[in-house]
Amino acid sequence: MVSTVERWAQASAVDVRRAARAGELTASTAGMAGGFVQVNLVILPARDAADFLRFCQGNPKPCPLLAVSEPGERGLPRLGADLDIATDVPRYRVFRHGQAVADPTDIVELWQDDLVTFALGCSFTFDHVLSQADIALRHVEQGCNVSMYDTSLPLARSGPFGGNMVVSMRPLNAADAIRAIQISTRFPLVHGAPVHLGDPDRIGIRDIAAPEYGEPVAIRDGELPVFWACGVTPQRALVDAGLPLAMTHSPGHMLVTDLREHEIAVC
Repeated sequence: MVSTVERWAQASAVDVRRAARAGELTASTAGMAGGFVQVNLVILPARDAADFLRFCQGNPKPCPLLAVSEPGERGLPRLGADLDIATDVPRYRVFRHGQAVADPTDIVELWQDDLVTFALGCSFTFDHVLSQADIALRHVEQGCNVSMYDTSLPLARSGPFGGNMVVSMRPLNAADAIRAIQISTRFPLVHGAPVHLGDPDRIGIRDIAAPEYGEPVAIRDGELPVFWACGVTPQRALVDAGLPLAMTHSPGHMLVTDLREHEIAVC
């Protein structure tokens, strides 16, 4: 019998999106639809889109840009034909005036004709590549969301968008850490190589056991915490910007696209 975890790992991107659209899937997409590219979303009014575009261009590690919609469009044709931005994420996050106010399972009633969607690369994509290389990932083993932290690493500012980087963490032994660096470097559109490994205090993380986002995972003897730039970074920037309305995915709950990993890899 195929377990629930195995079923979702073997599912197609369309299957995951349709399950989210139907309200049958509200969980983190970590480990789902192996081989398909997952993306973070930022959805905001057109008047703020140019500033946010420049923010992404100035901070390509945490905000690697894969696609941008036309104002009001709920599709992203480059990322999938049967794709609806307002329904196909398992859980969203709604911000009003810099405060996260809701985590709905769709944003249909909140949709406006001037909204622009930015699709940003997500490290869940290279998680699958690491797993294929027999590098064990603790959050996948534990069946939970990845650990994510605020840091002291500054971002390039654009208009109202700025602040510090958010990172995701995976505990690895030294040999696996080296291989993970080599592998993730080939995927700059899903955050690329790590930004730090080892002592979390050096990047402003106060308590490695208490992530600001996601869930804590065990770090075992002989393992190093390895930190990658994270797509929650723009959510922190939205809080600082204080826009009247903005929306994103809920941390760990990604849009799964029809792009395949090999399509975004570099040699």
